[in-house]
Amino acid sequence: MQELELKKVYDSTSLKSTVAYHIDGYLYRFLCRDAFSPVNAPKYKFAPLPNQRRKSSVTVNHKQLITKVYEVPNYTISSNATDTEEAQMQTSLFNEF
Repeated sequence: MQELELKKVYDSTSLKSTVAYHIDGYLYRFLCRDAFSPVNAPKYKFAPLPNQRRKSSVTVNHKQLITKVYEVPNYTISSNATDTEEAQMQTSLFNEF
């Protein structure tokens, strides 16, 4: 069995929503930079890919980004697959009114 060679993420500017990331044994996709984090201590949000045991999103700071986050090479995510559970929940809230 061939072992996958993960690439360490050293720079937050290289984060893309169409790339899979390996964090603590689970696969995630990058969502966005946390809007409420200060400029000198940025935080980044990741959402788990479908069919994972982990269902909640993860927020990591810059130090965790460069130590825990790895890019999975040759694994891309469809850019139109943005219909997450959060989006479904938000639209269902609007449908109730």
